[in-house]
Amino acid sequence: MRYAEVSVNSPIAQRQTFSYSLPPGLGIDIGQAVWVPFGDKLLQGVVLGLSPHPAVEETKDIAGVIEPRPLLSPAHVQLARWISRYYLSPIFDAVALMLPPGFERRPLTFISARPVPGDFDLSSLTPEQEQVMQLLGGQEKVGLKRIEKVLGKKKAQSVVVQLVRRGLVVRSYELEPVKAKPKIEPFLKLIMTAGEARREAASLHEKRAKKQADLLEYLAQQSGPVPWAEARKNINSNKAAADALVNKGLVAVEQIEVRRDPLARQTITPSYPLALTPAQKTAFTEIKSGLSKKDAQVFLLHGVTGSGKTEVYLQALAETVKMGKRGIVLVPEIALTPQTIERFAARFPGKVAVLHSRLSPGEQFDEWQRIRDGKFDVVIGPRSAVFAPQPDLGLIVIDEEHEWTYKQPDKSPRYHTRDVALKLAESTGAVVVLGSATPDVESYYHAQKGDYRLLRLPGRVTPRVGTPLPQVEVVDLREELKAGIRSLFSRSLSEAISQAVTSDEQVILFLNRRGAATFIQCRSCGFVLRCKRCDVPLTYHLTGDRLVCHQCNYHMPVPESCPRCARRSMKFLGLGTQKLEQEAGYNFPTARLLRWDTDVTRGRHSHDEILSKFRRHQADILIGTQMVAKGLDLPLVTLVGVVSADTALNLPDFRAGERTFQLLSQVAGRAGRGIKGGKVIIQTYTPEHYAIQAAAKHDYAAFYNKEVEYRRQLRNPPFSRLACLTCTHTNDLLCQREAERMKRSLSQKIDSEGIADIEIIGPAPAFIHRLRGRFRWQLILRGSELSEFLSPVPLPQGWVVDIDPVGLS
Repeated sequence: MRYAEVSVNSPIAQRQTFSYSLPPGLGIDIGQAVWVPFGDKLLQGVVLGLSPHPAVEETKDIAGVIEPRPLLSPAHVQLARWISRYYLSPIFDAVALMLPPGFERRPLTFISARPVPGDFDLSSLTPEQEQVMQLLGGQEKVGLKRIEKVLGKKKAQSVVVQLVRRGLVVRSYELEPVKAKPKIEPFLKLIMTAGEARREAASLHEKRAKKQADLLEYLAQQSGPVPWAEARKNINSNKAAADALVNKGLVAVEQIEVRRDPLARQTITPSYPLALTPAQKTAFTEIKSGLSKKDAQVFLLHGVTGSGKTEVYLQALAETVKMGKRGIVLVPEIALTPQTIERFAARFPGKVAVLHSRLSPGEQFDEWQRIRDGKFDVVIGPRSAVFAPQPDLGLIVIDEEHEWTYKQPDKSPRYHTRDVALKLAESTGAVVVLGSATPDVESYYHAQKGDYRLLRLPGRVTPRVGTPLPQVEVVDLREELKAGIRSLFSRSLSEAISQAVTSDEQVILFLNRRGAATFIQCRSCGFVLRCKRCDVPLTYHLTGDRLVCHQCNYHMPVPESCPRCARRSMKFLGLGTQKLEQEAGYNFPTARLLRWDTDVTRGRHSHDEILSKFRRHQADILIGTQMVAKGLDLPLVTLVGVVSADTALNLPDFRAGERTFQLLSQVAGRAGRGIKGGKVIIQTYTPEHYAIQAAAKHDYAAFYNKEVEYRRQLRNPPFSRLACLTCTHTNDLLCQREAERMKRSLSQKIDSEGIADIEIIGPAPAFIHRLRGRFRWQLILRGSELSEFLSPVPLPQGWVVDIDPVGLS
């Protein structure tokens, strides 16, 4: 094999690989990272294939190897190619998902001044060109980023091009610094016996070299080399003392690689397998049978909240490890990671790795390297953990598989974790377990068709024998208003909270909207304060007394008077978790409150700290957004109050009913997991809606039957596939015209190829029409084989394609 197909880390590459020749004597494997010449730059690349013949006539040599071991396994190479093809993403974007944290290094542009010819007329330079030349004066080179800060990005690039053409400056390129690498620390090591060290220490004491003597005695007490930072801290030593001992030949300094362990701060108590209920045993037996088969098996584990799905996962993983294989466990939110880690680490001590974005770059790097080296039985994390380099993969568990957070929403490739896991399992022969109390309608449809094997856990497993699912009461807020009740808490919910707090029980209040007021409006002229860059009202936040855009994070102080009519008649309207916390404090003054939303979880360990506080009963009422609705096991919670069930119900999205049902069912499942049982109170203005009715009865089958029939009639997934094409532009009219042009082009392609089952909906403005200063128009394609249909279609700059979008709003 004399040629390699390389995915190059360049935006120009898109979905294309490039042929490079292998220099004599350079051994290259598929999946290996290499340096390749690309234009006038030297860039990173990953080898995706080897061939005896190049794809083009002229090729350049691979410049060198970045790391001797392949970074991608054959299964991951195959997966990257599929992600690029299916989600229409640049091939390196797909490859990058599987690379070590901090691996990617972009080329940085530097500008250097050339000697000015003697006959050059400096007065012919524009003011901007003079400004750049002054910046370069007396310096070897200046980064383009610095020039962009002075002139602005577009202007800076234009001026630099002009100066290059005039021969006054030259461009050069360097890769940005390495972002993550092994951590090396100096360790102190005795080069004598402990007895000899103590005698030397006594001699040093006599010579009044107290610091040296103390350090030598400390090292004599240790069983091996000691980190210098630790020794200095424990005995208040200094560098001079250490250097003196090294110079005397008593101590040596060793540079040792140390692991940055994200679980170091946790205390884990080992646990043992629990006795399975008959339903759990049946499910486990089926999964165990699947593990012994060579082909990939997919199970949908449909168990009500509190039915013991996690115990099935744990015992299935133990069986996987017995067979010499390993597993990956995925959770939908970083917030759920600490609880999941605790349960799995207790069952597999020292054999659990964690990967997520809240870890430091160094921790992510170390975990990734140790996973690749086969140090762990299980990797736990949110969606990106599916790409962990876990060798001998035998089991992939996707907990709460219905969650839309498993879809990558805002950057390429816009993959869905569930589909990626299924594809990875095809290559590795692994078993996939999809677990949920409220399965995704499409997943349940596939199980009904026989594509997945359906396993059921119909009853709860709790300390209270025969504990049923919590009783649910639906409160019609229209009737509350008629009765003159204008509080956030209905009479029923207020009474139940008071009773729970008095009984020393815990309460969860759920509202899927953060902030204090959804918007503020002038009551004189009707003016609503909106974001300058987005087509959304600004939300009022009590913290900092400011207005915030939840889309672009623009914020401003609250005006004293209306910006339009100048009258002091601004009214705070709507409701968020901050306002709910404030009102709960007024209504239940003796209760200890805790809030859990993204505004209070900015810190690295915030999720863990909030959950730990509530589990230790340091708070009586937990107020939160959807974070409190997912997978938490809190035995002291006897009451869950849904303050408003209607927040997502009226969104212009065919999945609005499904999301509402899932959220209500999941948050209701947090109640009654302990000895005392539980109750759920749902407040709504639409109690007759089928999603709310089904959630109140814990009746997934009734919801599914109604929902799937609606989708059948409208030919929505699972009876078709969707693709969302979004055009963005700073000019609304140009954006609309481009969307209309694209529709005409796609319609002509459909007609010319005689495709009958693809229809185009739109163009129409996106639900948030203007986002971060750019207008958005959308086309929705509905049909089958949409990736194949769109693959050859050229998408100009400003277009984004999302295959299988989870939301259309």
